[in-house]
Amino acid sequence: MVAKFDLNDDSVVVIIGTGAGGGVLANELAQKGVKVVALEAGGRYLPEDYLNDEWASFGQLAWTDTRTTSGDWRVAKDFSGLPTWIVKAVGGTTTHWAGASIRFQDHEWKALTNYGKVDGANLLDWPIDGAEMAPWYDKAEEKLGVTRTGNRPGLPGSNNYKVFEKGAKSLGYTQVHTGRMAIQSSDDTGNRVACQQTGFCFQGCKWGAKWSAAYTDIPEGEATGNLEVRERSHVAKILHDETGKVTAVEYFDKDGKLQTQKARIICVAGNTIESPRLLLNSASEMFPNGLANSSDQVGRNYMRHVTGSVYGVFDKPVRMWRGTTMAGIVQDEAHHAPERGFVGGYELETLSLGLPFMAAFLDPGAWGREFTSGLDSYENMAGLWIVGEDLPQADNRVTLSKDAKDQFGLPAPNVNYSDHPNDIAMRNHAYARGVAMYEAVGATRAFPTPPYPSTHNLGTNRMSEDPKLGVVNKWGQTHDIANLFISDGSQFTTGAAENPTLTIVALAIRQADHIASEMAAGTI
Repeated sequence: MVAKFDLNDDSVVVIIGTGAGGGVLANELAQKGVKVVALEAGGRYLPEDYLNDEWASFGQLAWTDTRTTSGDWRVAKDFSGLPTWIVKAVGGTTTHWAGASIRFQDHEWKALTNYGKVDGANLLDWPIDGAEMAPWYDKAEEKLGVTRTGNRPGLPGSNNYKVFEKGAKSLGYTQVHTGRMAIQSSDDTGNRVACQQTGFCFQGCKWGAKWSAAYTDIPEGEATGNLEVRERSHVAKILHDETGKVTAVEYFDKDGKLQTQKARIICVAGNTIESPRLLLNSASEMFPNGLANSSDQVGRNYMRHVTGSVYGVFDKPVRMWRGTTMAGIVQDEAHHAPERGFVGGYELETLSLGLPFMAAFLDPGAWGREFTSGLDSYENMAGLWIVGEDLPQADNRVTLSKDAKDQFGLPAPNVNYSDHPNDIAMRNHAYARGVAMYEAVGATRAFPTPPYPSTHNLGTNRMSEDPKLGVVNKWGQTHDIANLFISDGSQFTTGAAENPTLTIVALAIRQADHIASEMAAGTI
């Protein structure tokens, strides 16, 4: 029986957002007998609802609420109202993600120590490390059914992968395979259907082979009778009492009516833009700069990974759209080797976009011969994506717009981002290596494309040992307010070179253990 909790029930944990952080946290707490109300701004879509059509799917799933953008990044010029490509639905961006599930490397937990001070960067060591996270990564990999871990085989290689692999090995790369993916690769190794190689991974997996909180953790949590998910519930403000303890959440329900849900604990998991925006929009006389913001770090240190793509054109068809989108990785450049001209490292991963997104992202606004000849060659293209560690900067930040409002009349978020010189050096290095990979296997043409709207959004409520330098402690608990937690990628201290979802899930499982034990002890 699906739970239904009263608005005045102040014993519940309220979780805002149901993606990789919030959806997992909700299920983990529900399994432990904790009563949870999860508020989700979007609707509920399941595999039978997903659309194998890029534009139609974008219209169904994407978060397109009013946002503004500033800074010198290319996205501000080309996609000023869409800085990020994330999902507004139950399950959050775990519907859209490709499934790449890679652990942080040990050196990446301590970027300040290992890279040293970098001018213009706001580097900080995480208050946790790889050894502490290892058992939680184990649990996350089991939950997600990650390939190449446990007894789970890797996915097969598509044509796009075969070109990628041959080019990589021609350059002497050795850490090349179809990746660690949260996609079932065999009917014998889990409780989901095996991947059918359909290729519409970003539009939601119609087979349910890819892990998504939408059809795994959320229904599992609901089945306990301890979790109520309220869809189309857009949170406006977090309320607190005279002691500063948070007490309730105001939200607009599906009819646009303002409701108030009381809470014992509130966990914010609205993604890296909405989470700081909510804290800033919850400013009060006691917290004039926003909740949990005595450090002035809420919204700062926004990271999106150093990204960009490289495409190769060949004299024979590749049909890169066939097969699992991101089942292909080169990890040889992911180490820290400052002799390359930058700190940190990057991954190269296979990528294919459908024609609508290729047209939008190839070179926005450039309808000349070079652009059209690129699209003419679509069938003969192979593609890869760069995922690199970008550096936190204090002025790369989410703030409240002075002018723009959303559909509820709330100040919209502004996302300001400018590349650090380290980001530019890393991207240029990766572009050159990607072009060289394709040229090594006979590409008639190879070219880079600028970064797209981001799906990896990190920082803005970062974890720190020193309360003056961040927003939350090692458990995601805000330094300022004991019963307020951050449960998504906004708690990342630094971004590392790896796709972030596995780490978000591992942190959520760990946070659930902590919250449940603290509740049992009566400390929060």
